[in-house]
Amino acid sequence: MVHTLTAGRQNTGMTINPFRIFLLALLLALSLPLAAQSVPDDVHLERQIAHLLNAQPALRGIRASAEGGVITLSGQVLEPEQRKAAADIAGGIRGVKQVDNEITLDPNLSVRFGSALDEVQAKLVRLIASLPLLVVAILIVAIAAWLGGFISGRMRMLKRLSRHNPYMDGLLRNIVKTLVVLGGVLIALDLLGATSLVGAVLGSAGVVGLVLGFAFKDIAENYVSGILLSIRQPFAPGDTVRIDSNEGRIVALTSRATVLITADGLNLQLPNALVFKSVLTNFTRNPRRRFDFSTVIDTRSSWNDAMDIGIAAIRGVDGVLTDPAPTALIKEISNDGATMQYFGWIDQRNNDLSKTRSEAMRQVRRTLRKAGIVPPSPVQSIRLIRGEDDGIDAAAAHEMHQPRDTSADRTLDASVQEAHAAEEGQNLLDHKAAE
Repeated sequence: MVHTLTAGRQNTGMTINPFRIFLLALLLALSLPLAAQSVPDDVHLERQIAHLLNAQPALRGIRASAEGGVITLSGQVLEPEQRKAAADIAGGIRGVKQVDNEITLDPNLSVRFGSALDEVQAKLVRLIASLPLLVVAILIVAIAAWLGGFISGRMRMLKRLSRHNPYMDGLLRNIVKTLVVLGGVLIALDLLGATSLVGAVLGSAGVVGLVLGFAFKDIAENYVSGILLSIRQPFAPGDTVRIDSNEGRIVALTSRATVLITADGLNLQLPNALVFKSVLTNFTRNPRRRFDFSTVIDTRSSWNDAMDIGIAAIRGVDGVLTDPAPTALIKEISNDGATMQYFGWIDQRNNDLSKTRSEAMRQVRRTLRKAGIVPPSPVQSIRLIRGEDDGIDAAAAHEMHQPRDTSADRTLDASVQEAHAAEEGQNLLDHKAAE
């Protein structure tokens, strides 16, 4: 009985659960491949990184260790760029999860100084080796400069344009020459293998141009206005013009300003932007110009006779044109009399407007008073007339019949010529400025 119980206990202690055995076997089967693969993968990554680092002479002293896809780099380099390059090489390999960059800079100054000397020596060697190509590149640029000048100087279209606009002729010639030279520079840079510099230079030029455009907005506006004025050519040297409220004779059109000589002999410089945007009157463009003046006739006089006599007097003034003929009209009427307005035309190339107008006023006053046609008197008076001639105004009797000078005013000609000569080479209205 006792034996049976003992045997029963022993059988109970040796009983094995089949479900537990299955779980243990499954876990063992899953863990063995992972343990077997982790070591070979890390070793493969270390070898691959070491191979890539050894291919770079500056990175041969770098050590790489891998653990579960995490790469740890250690060692010393001379430059911060080399430290970053090693991290980029390790991070670019497939299977790398993370890169711990523990590379430090070599504190040894002698080593760093020696490395810098080696780099300078290598660049000098490359420069000496590329001297023949550099000489050829300089020759290409020089030939392009000569060719640009040769082509721009013999373009028939530009020669035809220079007859009408010398400034645009010079501007287009410079553009053609610049394009040819730029082509030569691009060829030279391509020969030297430095075409990447073109993009950097153009990008920098764009930024600098934008900054300078804001800084020198007024100068740029005046320059562009000068170009447009040279194209339109609303005036020529020597023309008498009124720009806004400024009147004078044109001396020159420069890249920044329009130069005038005023009637007082003053040198006046107006910004081209103001000239381009202002109302401009050119008195010389049409040589015929009209003058007018007014006088008051008493109500006791014949207004019709006053108009006829005044027209005849104006017609007799030297320089007054017969076509268009002088005219007169009644401008205003009042209780005391009428305001007569007289008109006449001159050719400004031969006569001065102010002088002719002055002489016409003098002759009209003389002939009207001689005919007994006088302005109304503001004070009532009683006059005793003894003879026929006593009715003529004493002032008219003393008025000289001899005509006065009405020729063109040449006072400012010398000043205009001197100022024009001073602007030689900068005058956009001068053909010499385009050469």
